[in-house]
Amino acid sequence: MKLLNTEFTYFTGDMKYVDRTQDNAAFTLEYDITDDHVKAFLIAKKNLTMHRVDLDFSYEFKEGDKFFGNGYQSWTTSREYTAEDKMKPLIGIAKGRLKYLAGISADTRFVDFPTETGAFVSHCYTYIKNGADVHLIGSLTERQGFTVIYADMIKNTLTLSKDVEGVTLEEGERYELFDVVMFRGAYDEVFDAYFKAMGVKKPVVEHMSGYTSWYNYFQKINEKIILRDLNALDIVKDSVSIFQIDDGYETFVGDWTEKNPAKFPRGMRFIADQIHEKGYRAGIWIAPFSVQIKSETYKKHPDWVVKYANGKPILGVVAWGGAYTLDIYNDDARAYIRSFFDTVLHDWGYDMVKLDFLYSQCMYPRNNKSRGTIMCEAMDFLRECCGDKLILGCGVPLGAAFGRVDACRISCDVDLVYGGKFYNKLGVNNEVPSAQNAITNSIFRRHLDGRVFCNDPDVFFFRYSNLTFNTEQKVLLAAINHIFGNVLFVSDNAEEYKGVDVDALRKVFAKSEFKVLDANYVSADDIVIDLMKDGKQTQLRFNIKTGKSNVEDIIGIPVCR
Repeated sequence: MKLLNTEFTYFTGDMKYVDRTQDNAAFTLEYDITDDHVKAFLIAKKNLTMHRVDLDFSYEFKEGDKFFGNGYQSWTTSREYTAEDKMKPLIGIAKGRLKYLAGISADTRFVDFPTETGAFVSHCYTYIKNGADVHLIGSLTERQGFTVIYADMIKNTLTLSKDVEGVTLEEGERYELFDVVMFRGAYDEVFDAYFKAMGVKKPVVEHMSGYTSWYNYFQKINEKIILRDLNALDIVKDSVSIFQIDDGYETFVGDWTEKNPAKFPRGMRFIADQIHEKGYRAGIWIAPFSVQIKSETYKKHPDWVVKYANGKPILGVVAWGGAYTLDIYNDDARAYIRSFFDTVLHDWGYDMVKLDFLYSQCMYPRNNKSRGTIMCEAMDFLRECCGDKLILGCGVPLGAAFGRVDACRISCDVDLVYGGKFYNKLGVNNEVPSAQNAITNSIFRRHLDGRVFCNDPDVFFFRYSNLTFNTEQKVLLAAINHIFGNVLFVSDNAEEYKGVDVDALRKVFAKSEFKVLDANYVSADDIVIDLMKDGKQTQLRFNIKTGKSNVEDIIGIPVCR
């Protein structure tokens, strides 16, 4: 990699500047570049507000190279690409207000999405793979701003870009921009080296398996349903370690501790106690930064939420008719967040919290902090609130979650229709529910599992109702989750299972004995995974569009047909 040029976008007063020099009357850009490290700082010579810094490098892409595009957050499509590929359009047909809503959970506010063949983008880190040789390029911290890596495999360029929008420097102030490391070697070798350099400890849990309520009932849960499904799991009790209550127990999102007697007359402590009696960990879902527009919390405390400069609240989530975002830099909002965690974790006695829609905290820079700084400080705060209780992160920019969560979703929601719904066909964004994208992410983010957290690939299904999957598709999704995940959730009423379905559930819930040697797209829709088990090498092959595979030959998951 050879530095070709630099570009710094900034403001002084109301004037916007784009400079391609390293030193002028406004700033000095210092950098130290070696074969395995890029460090860069900016020193302000006058008061200025930063926006973005790009370092453009030459990079000799070779025939057969594959570029890994890591998505912005948990749900974003992440996979390897060749020079002949093109990234899926981020917004598709969306325009105007629809475009804002479609991109609300995405990186549209600070990323130039590539539209040309052979041009790609990756967040926090990437790798270029050619056979068994891997070149990893990764930021050691996102604390100063999100790192975005652009590649053009046709023009042979690679750009390190730092999102520092909204950060104001005073004359003489020095700001760290990049601390990027590079490693070459085998796949596992480079990721071991990267996370060692980052100083991330291995997760405290290696494997969890059990139940979550969301994908059968969504918000329509109650005490009767939860206790029925809890008892129905007795048939595989020896394989279950966690039982999670998802969205729907609360009166409104944001009113986490309000009693909901119509749904849960004996309260959430009673549910946790029933879970513990089974010998399982009790998990519960919270969107800790979100307050539904209809919530009592927002109605009473509209001053607690993140706002635009004009004082209008920023919509952070489209779900539930819309939700605003509690501002972690507001002392009262911060105290409120602490208080409901204290209730859920200590008064109610839950062992794990699934924390969702976390990206909403950092949608826009504020308080003289970049998006990356805000997200890192938000994750620090959540870890402080939860102490040594388990955190399952979701909807979070992954670099900020490293070392702060015990487990993390690494895919979008799977959806109940294998082929996808209308929004998948419209190309609305790269975060919408999709079983096929979930499978892709599970495979190509496998390097995170066991290194920075336990990978949660989202749920699999064996049920026969409220689901549009054929048997092959159910078995494929279950097999991928088993091989690539260590948070294994089913979202079924186990009373529906027939015959060998119970044996299948035990098999999928078990910790995988397969070692993944390699995984590749071999055509637009066909994936081949090289596996090793008991010293024998084998290949799992499948078509991601249809779900047709040789899973039965490799794993033999016995389900009724």
